[in-house]
Amino acid sequence: MNVLYAGSLVDLMQSQLGPGFQAATRYSVAGFPGGSTGLANEIKAKVHRGDVFVSASPAVNDSLEGSANGGWVSWYATFATSPLVLGYNPKSHFAAQLRSRPWYDVITEPGFRVGRTDPATDPKGALTVQALSRTAAARHRPALKSVATETDTVFPEESLVGRLQAGQLDAGFFYRSEAVAAGIPTRPLTGVHLRATYTVTVLNEAPNPTGAAAFVRYLLGPAGRASLRKDGFSLVRPPALSGNGPPAALRSVIPTP
Repeated sequence: MNVLYAGSLVDLMQSQLGPGFQAATRYSVAGFPGGSTGLANEIKAKVHRGDVFVSASPAVNDSLEGSANGGWVSWYATFATSPLVLGYNPKSHFAAQLRSRPWYDVITEPGFRVGRTDPATDPKGALTVQALSRTAAARHRPALKSVATETDTVFPEESLVGRLQAGQLDAGFFYRSEAVAAGIPTRPLTGVHLRATYTVTVLNEAPNPTGAAAFVRYLLGPAGRASLRKDGFSLVRPPALSGNGPPAALRSVIPTP
């Protein structure tokens, strides 16, 4: 059973959901993480063939709906959210400043290394650019616009945590849930209220629709919700349905109107 999932869910999938689902069922799980927008493009291009798609943005699912987009998605369920935050390396020599000064002043200090993801392939990258641009305008900090356009600090979503932990970065823009899972201290983005909105769907023409339905039931059931709460997600209860409605096998966990 193959799950294509947002790169911000690497720890959740590899350490909790994947092993838990495999132990609870007869299915083995193969997963491929990446920026949600990039994954959607690869689904349309048939680069990856998956059973389940877990995205960090509802709009990404919209790009897979309808015959013009290949008809890969006909419904999805929103199940959790997580705010955008600034995560930092506690060993960075800027750490004390981040704890005592506004984040938007510290990240423009000479020598500060802040990582982000690509807005073209990852919704978090797009939210990061929004956060920097809005704060630059509201706080009269034009230097933040440069941070939003630099390209040498753009990294794949699934590698950003590791780069921060390895000391290659002083800070990075993360969702709070992935920072909680990795034990990364964070600062809220004062004045900015942006967040990931996580969705799940079974892709049309999924090679293993039965296994896919079992995974969605696990994710949205008690064990999956417990893992989500552990990593600091805010749960959407009940999951909010969009589209034509899930298969009958999922109506116990995804209420239909």
